[in-house]
Amino acid sequence: MVDLLKALVEPIVDYPEDIKIDELDRGNTVVLELRVNPDDMGKVIGRRGRRAQAIRSIIKAKAKLSNQRAIVDIIDPEE
Repeated sequence: MVDLLKALVEPIVDYPEDIKIDELDRGNTVVLELRVNPDDMGKVIGRRGRRAQAIRSIIKAKAKLSNQRAIVDIIDPEE
């Protein structure tokens, strides 16, 4: 799922080399922590969070095929 998330995010950011994805396995749930360049945060989240929600929906659908749950956390680099 890391590869799918990277493929979804890479085309929309200006700094693809700054994409970092950590995969945490918690039993039946996979947590993907996404970090991008601070300048790209708005592009990843999108207007009213619609792009972030679309990314989460695609990842959840992929996880469901494997009878898993998936959570995508977009980590704010300034925190």
